[in-house]
Formats: sequence, structure tokens, C-alpha cells
Amino acid sequence: MTRVTFSDGTQSEVALGTPLLDLLPSRNGVQPIVGALVDRDVLGLDRVVRGDCRVEWLTPGNRMGIRFIRRSLSFILAEAARDLFPEARLVILHSLSKGFFCELHRPPESIPPVLRVPRMAGSGAGLLNVVGPVSREDVRRLEQRMREIVAEGLPFTRVEMPREEAIALFERHHRPDLVRLFRYRANQTVDVQYLRGTPDYFHGDLVPTTADVGPFELRFYAPGFILRFPEDTSPADLPAFVDTARLSKVFYEFKKWSHVLEVPDVGAVNDVVASGEINDFIRVAEALQEKKIAQMADAIGEARERIRLVLIAGPSASGKTTFAQRLSVQLRVIGLKPIPISLDDYYVEREKTPLDEFGEYDYENVVALDLPLLNEHLRLLTFGEPVRLPRYNFKTGLREFRRNVLQLAPGQLLVVEGIHALNELLTESIPKPNKYKVYISALTQLNLDDHNRVPTTDTRLVRRIARDIQFRGIDAQQTLARWRSVRRGEERWIFPFQEEADVMFNSGLFYELGALRTIVEPLLHAVPRSVPEYTEARRLLQLLTNFLTVGTEEIPPNSILREFIGATCFFRAE
Repeated sequence: MTRVTFSDGTQSEVALGTPLLDLLPSRNGVQPIVGALVDRDVLGLDRVVRGDCRVEWLTPGNRMGIRFIRRSLSFILAEAARDLFPEARLVILHSLSKGFFCELHRPPESIPPVLRVPRMAGSGAGLLNVVGPVSREDVRRLEQRMREIVAEGLPFTRVEMPREEAIALFERHHRPDLVRLFRYRANQTVDVQYLRGTPDYFHGDLVPTTADVGPFELRFYAPGFILRFPEDTSPADLPAFVDTARLSKVFYEFKKWSHVLEVPDVGAVNDVVASGEINDFIRVAEALQEKKIAQMADAIGEARERIRLVLIAGPSASGKTTFAQRLSVQLRVIGLKPIPISLDDYYVEREKTPLDEFGEYDYENVVALDLPLLNEHLRLLTFGEPVRLPRYNFKTGLREFRRNVLQLAPGQLLVVEGIHALNELLTESIPKPNKYKVYISALTQLNLDDHNRVPTTDTRLVRRIARDIQFRGIDAQQTLARWRSVRRGEERWIFPFQEEADVMFNSGLFYELGALRTIVEPLLHAVPRSVPEYTEARRLLQLLTNFLTVGTEEIPPNSILREFIGATCFFRAE
């Protein structure tokens, strides 16, 4: 027997090996229980008690609990696709409009000629040569089949097996993506999940049965569809659909880059690392980004008679600072002279800064900036008038003014970088034709395999952990503790304005998590189990184990990644 302590303080004596499912309270409350936090480890309800422990039940109203729902829905979708389109390969590509954008990849002979779309050059790593666009009727049938599987209440089961046995299993089931992934795993065992006898792999545990997944829908979104589900803030309802067409276009561009580099997933990148060809790979990946930046500069140059202001915004750890420097270099190449303006210098005095719900200074709130002064200065500058710019003293919390006066000469334009740069409140005094708006984020579409995404927020979080320890003296535990607040600020002040950008730039690099792993892994291991941040640190550690490490020697000094790992050529880390 062993003792289990629950989060409400009650205790129970149970036999070793008792499944967590058997310990569920008789009344689960309003929200269903989908998993458990056992001594800060996130576990499925099929896991068993192995000793004295503390158990906290997880529901879809928790960010850890909602991940159970999303993984389980992905498995149900994959099973429905196998039923209706046995010749096709379901690929869950990226997050889009509060859901997962998916495609069905089909062999050419299964697609009517009128619907055939040629695959981009460089299919690589066993990809099919044709992506078959789905129809609205296809999506309707898929959703109906999913609902039938949900209604059956079928159990998800899990089998732990040796890695080599799992590789052989998925070779028989024609899953080269999983074969590639497992080939480089350090773990000697793999948890294989089953539904109706079909094996699959998901990066984390599932709910007990298909009946436990809650509300969902499939929405047609050519050439594929979106699997939509609730957010943890409102687990009983689907969020309102917001079309993010510009964001979708950027993801499509990144997919084209993956075909140029012939890396459809993490296993394919690991193949490149293992083959010793990673240095050439890095150079091509960096060149793709540089070409995109040069194209932006050319677009600005073609409209140089009207554009006076370049605005660059993006979420935390997106690489805004380095991107702004690289864009400025390209602007100089075509004869323009960019002048940087820092939004940080327009903070209101500290005592006037708005407070958040916890009574702390909310520097991410747009009204933490002196908007009238900023608008007035930008208006004067774009009209060629002289302006004495402010400088914010972060030690005193007071504004000072510089001695020098700034006045734009012919061929000069302002470059403004900051999280609020796309918000019209910042630049409402400037006519829209005079502005060029850029949204930047690490929108990686490089996933573990066909059914397991690498969330873009995870890439940014790993970047921030690396940067904070090296340049700000902030350890991983502190960064993880702050991240939830950062994400709330992004949802409120950045993401609602992203579709207003004239162009979007994807700062994600195919090789970066392998390069960041060496820096971040020991920092995550140092987070003690006794603190709440341990759970997230462990999840990120499990993610990073899928990547072979990449040496940083060949990463160029102007790379966006240098902003987070050091040795950048653009600025001194502070």
C-alpha cells in the first residue's frame, strides 16, 4: 500500500500499481478530468501509482489539460482519415485560427486530374509527389466520421515497447516520419498509442476514451482544413473563427522552403546533422531569409516617394532587433538611409504607468507609451521638421531629452521596432500610404512527424530562455514563471493586429532547436521539482530530446539566432 495526497488535502491509502483512473472522485464537477499532475509530472489516467505521491486532477480548463484534448482529437482525425481515405496521408501542419491546419497528401493516381497540384521541387524524404486538395464534402464526411468514433466511446490504449520494436512496427505501417524520428531518440523505449488496433505516436498522453474529447469542428480551408477546438480559457465553447489569410500565406512560404531544403520533419533534419552536411544546410537556410529581407527592401525602395515610416512588430523572442538591423542594411544597399526610433524611449513616467490585474506595472499595455508625444514627433519628422527625441531612463523611471535634434534628409526614413508597432494608435497621425508595416515571428512549420507539431510558442520560449540567461542574468525558472504573463500580453496587444501588416516575415530556422538545445538543456535540468515551473521545464526537455545537437560555429554573425545565442555582429548584448 502507498499514500496518495490530493490537491484538496485529502489522502487515500491505495495499492501500488493502482491506475489513476480508479482514484477519480465520484463527482468530477463541471469539467471532466482528462489527466493528472503527479508530483508535477503530467500523466494520463491510465498511468499507475508507483509510490507516495501528490495528485492534482487536470481538466480542459487548464493549459496542460487542454493538450490532452488536442492530442486525442488529432488521433481521432487520423483514424477517420484512414477510414475514408486509406490511400492518403494526413499531415497536421501548423496552428491557424485557433486550430490545427491539416492537409491530405495523396498519390497521384487517387486524385482526379483536374484537382492535381504538382508538388514543389525537392520532395525529399519519402514525400508523396502530389497534395490533393480536399473538397467541402470531404471535410464534412471527415467530421461526421470523427463524431461517429467519438460516440462509440472507444478506449485509447498505450504500450511501452523497445525503440527498435517501435521502428519495425511503424515501418510495417508505412510511417517513415516516425521511423526517422525514433532513429535518433536517446530513450530506449517508446510509448505507442492505439485506437481500434491502429498504432500511432503522440508527444504526450491521451484522454481515456474518444468520448472524452469535448466540442470540436472541422472547417474547410483550401487546400486543406482546420481542426478547431476550445481554448483552456473557455473549454466548453469553440472560439470565434478569425481568418488569418496573411499568416496562412507565410506558413505556405515556409513549407516551400522545407521542400527546397528537403526536410519535411525533425527526423529529416537529424538525417542532415548525422550526415555531416549541416553547415551547407545552415548556409542555405540563412540565405532563404536574407533573400526575403532583400525583397522587402526592394518593395520599400520602389515606393520610396511615399513611404516615410517602416514599422516592425512581433511577439517576444521573434528576432525583431536583428531583423530591423538586417533590413536596414538592405535598405542602405538600394540607397535609402534608415533612422531607428526606439519605442522604449516613449514610455510614460513610471508613476503614470498603468497597473495590471496583479497591481504591477503593465509595461506591455499600449497606454504605457506616451501616444500623443509619439504621434506628434512622428508627424513632424515625416514632414521634415526637426525634433528633439526623448530618452527614457529606466533607473529613475523618468523621461529625459537628448541634446541633438533629428531632422530627416532626402532619402532617409524612420524604422520603428516594438511590440505595438502595428497598432494604429501609435501612428494615427501618419497617413497609411506613408507607412510600411512588417510583422515578424518564429512561425516554424518543422514538426516532429505527420501528427505532432512543434508549437511556434515553444520555439520562442526556448529562444528566450537562452537569451535571458546569457544577456540578462535571468535563469530558466524565472523565464518560465514570466512566460504566461508575456503570452497574455501578446494575445491582447500583438496578435489582433498581425493581419494589418503589409508583409510578414518568418524568423524561424529549421536547424535552430538543435543549436539551442546545448544551451537550454542544462538550464531546464536545473529547475527543481519543488517549484511549479518544473512541469513546463520537463515538457520542453522532452521536446528537445528529439533534436540532434547542432554546433554553432558555422552560424553566421548576422543570423537572427545570434540574438539569442550571442556573438552577433549588430549590437552588444545587454
